[in-house]
Amino acid sequence: MIDVMAIVGPTASGKTALGIELAKAFNGEIINGDSMQIYRDMSIGTAKVKEDEMAGVPHHLLDIKDPEEPFSVAEYQQLVRDKISEIKQSGKLPIIVGGTGLYIQAVLFDYRFSESQVDEELRNKLYGELEKSGPEHMHEKLLKLDPEIDIHPNNTRRVIRSLEIILGSEQKVDRTLALKPMYNELIVGIDMPRPLLYERIDRRVDVMIEEGLLEEVQSLRNRGIKDVQSIQAIGYKEIYAYMDGKVEFGRAIELLKKNSRNYAKRQLTYFRNKLPVFWIDGRSGSRDNIENIRQIMQENDRGRRIELIGEQKSEQGK
Repeated sequence: MIDVMAIVGPTASGKTALGIELAKAFNGEIINGDSMQIYRDMSIGTAKVKEDEMAGVPHHLLDIKDPEEPFSVAEYQQLVRDKISEIKQSGKLPIIVGGTGLYIQAVLFDYRFSESQVDEELRNKLYGELEKSGPEHMHEKLLKLDPEIDIHPNNTRRVIRSLEIILGSEQKVDRTLALKPMYNELIVGIDMPRPLLYERIDRRVDVMIEEGLLEEVQSLRNRGIKDVQSIQAIGYKEIYAYMDGKVEFGRAIELLKKNSRNYAKRQLTYFRNKLPVFWIDGRSGSRDNIENIRQIMQENDRGRRIELIGEQKSEQGK
């Protein structure tokens, strides 16, 4: 019996719609798996599900933080594990839907965080490397360690801080436990040919502009919100740059589309390298996908499901 399902995939691949269809098919409730959709008043730029799209399916952990508030993977882990227990106790299937791979991995596997003192030697070494090699080098170093992370290369303070965390400073992850499952989980990934995915991403950006992304960002700026974690998200930082007079409007939209495509590539890399994902074709109809997922859910032995996923990856590599 599956305890938890997760629907993952790159941005604009159709996770929201599939998650709702699966929740209706399997008596489920949806838990947000996107690190930016937890913020209030940031709906258009994060492609947050609309009320009329939910089809009566309960959605959890949307709009739980103000944009000025910080949010960590450790906090997310605890919130979602509590919500999983609550949903299971009600006799429903918890379905995590989103594209933030590290957050989903931290929930489903034994990802532990422990406090320790800042490693001043490591910090000094990283800042020395920054001075010698420059911001782009440090950003590339960070992306090699965490392909999904979304920090601008010029935000050197956050780049260095993220490197500290990953390399073993204040929040140290015991990576020997990072793939030990906490649940009898099934992770379903949506994939599609890159040209189609990129076309969908570009169209999504156009729709965001039509739906009022500029007005949403202007509202945040009018509240004095800047230089915070939430505004570094793709879709906000590019429009902020335009409104701050740093780039022209057309260039800001080009950057938004380019950054979204690059993020999609990093998402796919993370899911393929870090998680046991059962991939489905995003071009297929929801009925076919639901039947495929129903079949894999019937594989009650987790080892057998992992074997099937391994066979699938082997086929993809040919």
